[in-house]
Amino acid sequence: MLASLLLAAVCTAASAPADLRESTVKIHVTVRAPDPIRPWSKQQPGEQSGSGVVIDGGRILTNAHVVRYATQVRVQPNQSGDKLPARVKAISVAMDLALLELLDPAGLAGLPAAPLAEARPAVGAKVATFGYPIGGETLSVTEGSISRIEHAPYNDGEGGLRIQIDAAINPGNSGGPAAVAGEVIGLCFSGIRGADNIGYVIPNEEVRRFLADAEDGTVDGKPHLDLRLQTMENEALRAKLGIDKATTGLLVTSAPAGVLAGLLQPWDILDRIGPHDIDNTGVVATEDGLRLLWQYWVAPLEQDGKVPVTLIRGGQKLEVALPTTRSSELLAPPLMNRYPSYFVWGPLCFSPVYGDYVGAIVRNVLGDAHPVVQRLGESPAFPGEQLVMLASPLLPHALTRGYDAGPFSVVGKVNGTAIRNLEHLVTTLRDLKDDFVVIEFADHGTETLVFRRADVVAAQDEILEDNGIRNPCSADIEKAWKGE
Repeated sequence: MLASLLLAAVCTAASAPADLRESTVKIHVTVRAPDPIRPWSKQQPGEQSGSGVVIDGGRILTNAHVVRYATQVRVQPNQSGDKLPARVKAISVAMDLALLELLDPAGLAGLPAAPLAEARPAVGAKVATFGYPIGGETLSVTEGSISRIEHAPYNDGEGGLRIQIDAAINPGNSGGPAAVAGEVIGLCFSGIRGADNIGYVIPNEEVRRFLADAEDGTVDGKPHLDLRLQTMENEALRAKLGIDKATTGLLVTSAPAGVLAGLLQPWDILDRIGPHDIDNTGVVATEDGLRLLWQYWVAPLEQDGKVPVTLIRGGQKLEVALPTTRSSELLAPPLMNRYPSYFVWGPLCFSPVYGDYVGAIVRNVLGDAHPVVQRLGESPAFPGEQLVMLASPLLPHALTRGYDAGPFSVVGKVNGTAIRNLEHLVTTLRDLKDDFVVIEFADHGTETLVFRRADVVAAQDEILEDNGIRNPCSADIEKAWKGE
């Protein structure tokens, strides 16, 4: 029995196309993630590894989560002990894709570029995955079938096409290629722990869109139609709209602000996107038998920054070209691959609220009255709005004696001035001439803090030195603090 199992494993590996084995590399990464409680610093360095695949132009594709916050990246070819220095050339945290290049391109000499399949694979097709999962050091090849293709959420509110397979994907497989009939059909990127061989692949369609976006050196992201919609399955809703069973689509619940203002009205029905009918649940049926959410069609149909749609308004059909946006404006935006902005003023460290920290805030703050909880998922109320919070506990100093204010407390006012964003807070404190500085918080339960301005100025350098803080602010707001 054991001999037959070993023979099957050997045959599986032998059936894998040699060029894909040679095109698959192991990626070694040193990372330093942000420290949410000490935004002036970074977390201790950590080591992790993943997989990647060589493509044309001497480039290497992998997942963003493999190289996010990387300080060192080294690429190890298959059957080699060399770990070649590389850098991250482009990254999309939202779509979990990254592009690497070697510091010395000659290091890839002799490694073939993997062939990328042109057509979308069929459900049921046999698939092989390549990579370096935990449990060993050499290349691993597993086989299975494509179980499902659908439009699904990725990261930070982004969505895209996703392939589900039943070939095992484990930690370390991330970024390695998945192939059908010897051609790469996408990158392995995640699995479901505790499930029986459910893994996911980012298809070539999304990969090619990322590569095209990254050509100019900047990843702008996928286009969006930032609509507020609801399904139209309810009979009473359909009766109010006065529509028959043949009319399908999604209801516009409010007219969004910004670029879509004036083009949409409440009670409009989004009937079609391009030539595609939208059903009452927001799904479009494709010619190859897939059922994909209507959002999938935004990117393929976009032209000159607009997408054609058909609306039904007052029983009449309207052909409208809706402008797209490249990112959704969020009050608590994701950090993506950046480090947080911050400002240290005496014993206080301020930072904007980022989406990466919202989960921690919700877990640690009790009560629906907290402004972060109340405005979770909202857009800014005005251009440039940020929620500014205390990022860390009060830094130890006699100035804070008797005060109790902790991380995630949101600043409301400084000497009666409502704070709009971090830069506004910085300039407000910079320009104050009052003897006393009064800081009020927007969340209930956080004490009002009062300081003598001269005492804070006198203690600033001492507090920075005691806490190992080299710079009182992040580089992006340094000019605001210095008044330049």
